[in-house]
Amino acid sequence: MSGPGGTVVVFGGRSEIGVEVAARLGPGRTVVLAARRAGDLADECAAVRAAGATAVHTVEFDADAVDGHAAVLDRIAAFGPIDVAVLAFGILGDQARAETEVAHAVSIVHTDYVAQVALLTELAQRLRVQGHGRLVVFSSVAGWRVRRANYVYGSAKAGLDGFASGLADALHGSGVSLLLVRPGFVIGRMTEGMRPAPFSSTPPQVAEATVRALQRGRGEVWVPALLRPVFFGMRLLPRAIWRRLPR
Repeated sequence: MSGPGGTVVVFGGRSEIGVEVAARLGPGRTVVLAARRAGDLADECAAVRAAGATAVHTVEFDADAVDGHAAVLDRIAAFGPIDVAVLAFGILGDQARAETEVAHAVSIVHTDYVAQVALLTELAQRLRVQGHGRLVVFSSVAGWRVRRANYVYGSAKAGLDGFASGLADALHGSGVSLLLVRPGFVIGRMTEGMRPAPFSSTPPQVAEATVRALQRGRGEVWVPALLRPVFFGMRLLPRAIWRRLPR
């Protein structure tokens, strides 16, 4: 991982996982939380500051407004070179609604795939010029083999997973690297009211695994680690069985 003096930026600064990652990477660093309604991030800023960040700034950021990503990065540049950029934004959406409402299906895919691709492309260009930096991308086991129960969200994550994997290869030798995180079901605000799936984790657990993987220079990490062999095995299940599995 890059030196401890650089700036850590969390795109999706209201994300539970994103804030937990920032708190762990923050000591001795400048942290930028980028999110919509950036003026309402007092609690998130306080948590990161209490963890030891030397300074915490907020920047207005609407992930879906892809034409504005470059301007947001220009504002962030005022706080110093980006050492770690964490893409922690995304939506789960409503699968039943997405099956009948085109606009809702498109909004899920736009936020969870198109906006991520746009920001990653812009970030990669800038970090290449800078000559160093790390990107953290949150995929999901939902994208490893897409299930009928959440295929709109899962398909967006599948696309993101493929794009991030290819980008990681393209960045090889540039001084910039990418960590791809594949969590299972995460118990938090996004999944509130849903029955947890087997091998669930919490935002602090995902953040801890993410930061540990960064420190070790890993290119990908499954959270929890047991999900990797489980899902490799699930790829072998007959489709007639797979389509009946729950979320």
